[in-house]
Amino acid sequence: MAASALLRSRVKRPSYLNKLAKAEDLVSLFPNGSYIGWSGFTGVGYPKKVPTALADHVEKNNLQGKLKYSLFVGASSGAETENRWAKLKMIDRRSPHQVGKEIAKGINTGEINFFDKHLSMFPSDLIYGWYTLNKPNNKLDVVVIEASAITEDGGIIPGASVGASPELIQMADKIIIEVNTASPDLTGLHDIVLSEKPPARTPYLVMQPEDRIGTPHIPVDPEKVVAIVESDYPDQTQPNAPEDAASQAIASNLIEFWKHEVNMGRMPQNLLPIQSGIGNIANAVIGGLSKGGANFKGLKVWTEVLQDSFLDLFDSGNLDFATATSIRFSPDGFKRFYDNWDRYSDKLLLRSQQVSNSPEIIRRLGCIGMNTPVEVDMYAHANSTCVMGSRMLNGLGGSADFLRSAKYSIMHTPSTRPSKTDPTGVSCIVPMCTHIDQTEHDLDVVVTEQGLADVRGLSPRERARVIIKKCAHPEYQPILTDYLDRAEFECLKKGMGHQPHLLSQAFKMHQNLAENGTMKIKNWD
Repeated sequence: MAASALLRSRVKRPSYLNKLAKAEDLVSLFPNGSYIGWSGFTGVGYPKKVPTALADHVEKNNLQGKLKYSLFVGASSGAETENRWAKLKMIDRRSPHQVGKEIAKGINTGEINFFDKHLSMFPSDLIYGWYTLNKPNNKLDVVVIEASAITEDGGIIPGASVGASPELIQMADKIIIEVNTASPDLTGLHDIVLSEKPPARTPYLVMQPEDRIGTPHIPVDPEKVVAIVESDYPDQTQPNAPEDAASQAIASNLIEFWKHEVNMGRMPQNLLPIQSGIGNIANAVIGGLSKGGANFKGLKVWTEVLQDSFLDLFDSGNLDFATATSIRFSPDGFKRFYDNWDRYSDKLLLRSQQVSNSPEIIRRLGCIGMNTPVEVDMYAHANSTCVMGSRMLNGLGGSADFLRSAKYSIMHTPSTRPSKTDPTGVSCIVPMCTHIDQTEHDLDVVVTEQGLADVRGLSPRERARVIIKKCAHPEYQPILTDYLDRAEFECLKKGMGHQPHLLSQAFKMHQNLAENGTMKIKNWD
């Protein structure tokens, strides 16, 4: 099989070209029950050719449910690969994070065993062998990694994400490299360190977001590489969710809070390294910083994922440097990034998720952590994963990595979401979360379009009053206050009033939603 000129220019180790193969010819490397690792994080930098060829093989030969795998990816992969595998019943076990309608369906119907884990801990647990305890050699059978190029010594230059690729490679018995020639060579954009086991682990000597501590490529044992596949299929990202009035109001509330903190001397004028999640609220916050009204200059970012709004922040001149483990731009955003490579590339660094999400670094840098939950309760517990306590959405991701360790731990959410029958039928501020991922001990600020609750240093009962008053929707404020009044009265009377709850009524709003399509209960009796 002859290599294209473009592939030859990307693969600097000639001996690898002797292993060039077509994806469909590698199916035999994936027997039923295999433990498989993929590169990828938030739907970019994932392999396309080999997963698609396996799915085609299953579909063509009616092997649904007969070829099933344990699949490990740093976070989510592409919907056209992972979601299709789920639909074809090819996934037996999955960890640590996923996105896709079909895979979520498989998890919630009990067909897929999903293990949800902090993204900073997943790579460590992987090399400890926690996920391969029952494997004779304690290894992953096959790891498929997308590369934008390969170095002279066989190292991998990743694509638009790093994720857990270094650790997946460390744990691989066999490695397949997909060299994606549909995207540019991203040499120089990455900073890679490998993981060590205790007691040999060493600290990550990062003092500023721009500090480099590793190599620009992932080291690979060439003997483990069994095939090279040329890929000509770009990452399939979608346009970003547009900002709406609620997300803009949340952003405005946050920026006013930061101004206050700067004026009080608790933050420098250029703030502290910013972490921002994915979605329209995150876009609105970063968009607000790029519009200049906040007058914050010299900003730096330490986060997991960069969206298009960060390009706007770069172009505004307000952002000096950003580091992440993934650049999840829209198609237009990727074109803008690649067309202006010289403008952006020296201000940006991609690291492994074990570094980007390192609690120790997050705490040392004093990051501003911001994420969007499913719901927050009046005592400042947050649910990031399970709707109504049971239905898995995507997974915990890195939210707790940041919120437990950040200097400012912020949850931002609309005060309400629509149900099928009521435009404000779901209150995102509730008496008690149906599932708790971030505890009251981890959160400093709750913010909605209604206002911002600064709960630092407040007791639970004080927090509850502030959160209801500042963050709850006006239609729910009297309902929540009535519950709190009743719970306080009953619990204080019994000498158990530190964090008052009426266990028989705490989930009545959720029950009413399930039965009547709205959380607006008539009373608590």
